[in-house]
Amino acid sequence: MRVRKKKHTDSRIEAQSRFLAPAAEKIKENINAPFGREGKVRLEIGCGKGGFIVGESERLPECNFYALELISDVIVTALEKYAAEERENDNVRFIIANAKELRETFPEKSLDAIYVNFCDPWPKAGHAKRRLVHRDFINMYSDLLTDSGVLRFKTDNAPLFEFALEELEALGKTPSFVTRDLHSTEMQKDNVMTEYEKKFSSQGVKICMLEVALNA
Repeated sequence: MRVRKKKHTDSRIEAQSRFLAPAAEKIKENINAPFGREGKVRLEIGCGKGGFIVGESERLPECNFYALELISDVIVTALEKYAAEERENDNVRFIIANAKELRETFPEKSLDAIYVNFCDPWPKAGHAKRRLVHRDFINMYSDLLTDSGVLRFKTDNAPLFEFALEELEALGKTPSFVTRDLHSTEMQKDNVMTEYEKKFSSQGVKICMLEVALNA
C-alpha cells in the first residue's frame, strides 16, 4: 500500500525523540535500559499508526514494549499518538528499522512476545520470503523469544493465514490457539484492535489469529 508523504516528518519525529529506542548496540547491551526498570519485553513488528501498541501497553503496564516500523511517514503518527497523553507508565519505545534487522537489534532469548498484526500479504508466489510469517522470519522469532515466549499473528487475509499455519507445521510448531473468527472467541475480551482491524471488522470481515510458543 502506498503511504502518503507527510509534511515535516523528520522534525516531527525529532520532537518526540525521547520515545525513540537507542541504537541497536545499546538495546543488545541492556534491553530494559530505555525504560529505567526491569520487566518482560514485548515487540510489535509493523506498528503502523500505533493504535495497537498504545492500547496493549496500557493493558499490560508491567511490561516493556518496543514498536518497530519501517516507514517514517507512518511511525510519526504512532509517536505523536503515544506522546499525546501523560502516562503513569512510560513503557513504549519506537524503532525505525526493517524487520530483517531484528537479530542485530535484540539479544537472543530476550522477548516475551512478538506481535505481527495485519502485515503485507505479498500475494505473489515469488515474494513469499518477504512475508513476515515465512519460515525464515519464524526461525528468527524463535531465536529472540524466551523459552515461554509467544508469537501472536493477526490478519484479515485468509490465504496468508493458511500460509502461516503451513510454515509452522513445516517447522514442527503447533499453535496453542487458532481461530478464523477472533471476535467470536473468548480471546476477544483482551484483544486490542489495530486501526486495520477496526476498519475490516466494521465491514464484516472475519479476523484470523494464532498464538504459538515457538520454543515450547
